Formats: sequence, structure tokens, C-alpha cells
Amino acid sequence: MNRVGGGRDPGPSTAKLPPEIREQIVASARAEYPNEMCGLIVGDAPVADGGRALRFEPTRNKAASPYRYEIDPDDLLRLTIATDDADEVFWGIVHSHTHTPAVPSPTDVGLAFYPDSLYLLVSLADDPLDTQTGGPGVRAWRIVHGEIHEVALG
Repeated sequence: MNRVGGGRDPGPSTAKLPPEIREQIVASARAEYPNEMCGLIVGDAPVADGGRALRFEPTRNKAASPYRYEIDPDDLLRLTIATDDADEVFWGIVHSHTHTPAVPSPTDVGLAFYPDSLYLLVSLADDPLDTQTGGPGVRAWRIVHGEIHEVALG
């Protein structure tokens, strides 16, 4: 069972997501609709260590489903090698929810294999919209040991 914040918060409480990366994530989610979109944000270090988001890398959704995502294994392998070779990290794991808020589902929590990464979700549902842009809401979470902790995006 996933719990919001039951244990020690793994931090950080905030993270900077550059506007151009946010725009790329939303555009990718819209382009993949009606299926869920997925991708990776590559950074210079883990967010908990003060890492910065450098770029968004869209990936194919092997599940090709409006209800779940699975990063294509070929895309994951290619990006793992490139990221390791460049001494970079997976700063964020990204996917969209087509009809629900940008909150991790129990399935999302069960598939959270990167505890040092943020999990960013973009919602294409009507509510809630991003109050600054009026576009789809993007929210970030740390998922550690089955617990979810929201990270405010700046």
C-alpha cells in the first residue's frame, strides 16, 4: 500500500524544473494521447544531492496504453548507456495520466525502481490545471520504500 509521507521524508522539498523541459513534457503527453506518455529527465546529479535537470528524453511506451506505461527496454538501455558514459543520472522518470490527476497510482508506486530519481507526472485531465500556465498540471514525487513524498516544482 502506498502512503503519502508516512516515514522520514527523503527530500528535497523543492526542485527546479526548467520551463523548456516542462513545455517538452506537456507537448510529449499531448502528442501521445490517448495513450500514456513516458520519458526520462537526464541530470548532472540526483535531485536529493542538488542535481540539475539538463534535458528531457522522450521514450516509447511499450504498453501503448491509456492506463499504464512501460519505458521501451531498447530506449532504456540506450539512455542508460549514454547517461552513464556522460557521467549523468536519471534525474526524473516521467509519464502522463490521461484521465486522472498527476498523483502516483498504486501501480506507479509498485514500479518505482529508481529511488534517487523524481517521478514526474503530467495530467491531461481537466483538473487540476497548472495555475501559472493554465495548461496541464505537472507534479513531482519521490517514491522511496513504497512511500510517496511530493516535491514542489519551481
